[in-house]
Amino acid sequence: MKNAKNTNESRRNFMKSTGKGALAASLAVTGFPTIVPASVLGKNAPSNKINIGQVGFGRIAMTHDLPETLKNDIARVIAVADVDSNRGAQGKKWIEGVYEKKTGKSNYVDVKVYDDFREMIARKDLDAVIISTPDHWHAQPAMEAALSGKDVYLQKPTSLTVEEGRMLSDTIHRTGAVFQMGSQQRSQNPWPQFKRACELVRNGRIGKVERIFIGLPGDPAGGTATEMPIPKNLNYDMWLGSTPWVPYTLDRVHSQDDITSRPGWLRCEQFGAGMITGWGAHHLDIAHWAMGKEYSGPIEVEATASFPTEGLWSVHGDFKVKAKYDNDVIMEVSGDYPNGVRFEGTEGWIFVARGNVGVTASDPVPGGKASDAFKASDQKILSSVIGPDEVHLYESEEQHKNWLDCIVSREQTIAPVEVAHRSCSACLVSHIAMKLPRKLYWDPVREKFKNDDEANSMLSRPQRYPYGTSNIL
Repeated sequence: MKNAKNTNESRRNFMKSTGKGALAASLAVTGFPTIVPASVLGKNAPSNKINIGQVGFGRIAMTHDLPETLKNDIARVIAVADVDSNRGAQGKKWIEGVYEKKTGKSNYVDVKVYDDFREMIARKDLDAVIISTPDHWHAQPAMEAALSGKDVYLQKPTSLTVEEGRMLSDTIHRTGAVFQMGSQQRSQNPWPQFKRACELVRNGRIGKVERIFIGLPGDPAGGTATEMPIPKNLNYDMWLGSTPWVPYTLDRVHSQDDITSRPGWLRCEQFGAGMITGWGAHHLDIAHWAMGKEYSGPIEVEATASFPTEGLWSVHGDFKVKAKYDNDVIMEVSGDYPNGVRFEGTEGWIFVARGNVGVTASDPVPGGKASDAFKASDQKILSSVIGPDEVHLYESEEQHKNWLDCIVSREQTIAPVEVAHRSCSACLVSHIAMKLPRKLYWDPVREKFKNDDEANSMLSRPQRYPYGTSNIL
């Protein structure tokens, strides 16, 4: 399946011509190229398969992204890229094993392994990529893939900073790539209660929304910073990417033995913001969806947080964020609340959560029972029928399937890039507020803080050459 995208414009010229903050222009993009439909090619025609490359083979790729993608016969994973050669080899073996079980053929696909994702996305027979890398390696490969004519499935959060998130959104819109964010709470499988809750809120079942309470866990201190020899199988310089050079230690990267364990980089601010983006990208996205603020953000933010004073891990622990939106809704985010999203209105409340499950086995598990995943002040609210003339939100069976369907149709996915960027930027703005002892005034149109140079300086980070979105040629 060859995507008919215009990839003739050089990436250098594209980066020069793309304006930052061009929200109006990016939202206006509606013309997607078409592809030859399966009805013409035949169901089993080779060109009717979507050839996919996997960027990063770790716990999320192996336990979530690839299993969900490979349930769909139209997907054909033909390559894997990882800076850890052991993980690349594991990816090849795992993917080929899945196909052998499905087809009974040991040679159904020969998965090519790359130590540099850029070599993989240069393949002309590759249609799309799934990016399941550490947070600091999200925006750059997504942009490079789009500029190479590939469609993109990207794990959340979209970016390490607000600035590179804006660059990513502009790039995706300019190239016409089909983009999906891993905001699987939007899809019916496995948690249909989130869409249902958002529809009930949108249609006024709890009256006018006044407050939203989001419960998110924090992370513990710990980790050892003692320098260790760099494993021969790891390209550590490239793993660090755009972030500063620091000595290698196991607790800073990932396990060399257990691919499904929770990696240490999740708890280092050098590579991400902690749970405010880790889980926050999911829950704030639901808050935005319910309010109809998917293309906006807060206008005021203030926060407090504790940060470790010893050990390697540096992301926030206990915290509290208070944000105000232009519809006068106050949103509070804290570990003091049950993990989930509670909407309070003038006529009642709705609470929605995943129940006692995480994305992977090593994720922090929310408290409470699975039966507490969807509650309201009155049971009649939950059983209310959404009428034909009321708001009906985008229907998606499953996040990866929706992406694949949209690659074929060239329609917009349920979690498109601008929506994903706005969910992430609200989290990143909250993280900046944790660092500064004052209320911040955010302009979601200009994507700048008002009259606060110090806060604005935190919207981007220096990027270590030759890596980073600023260094894409």
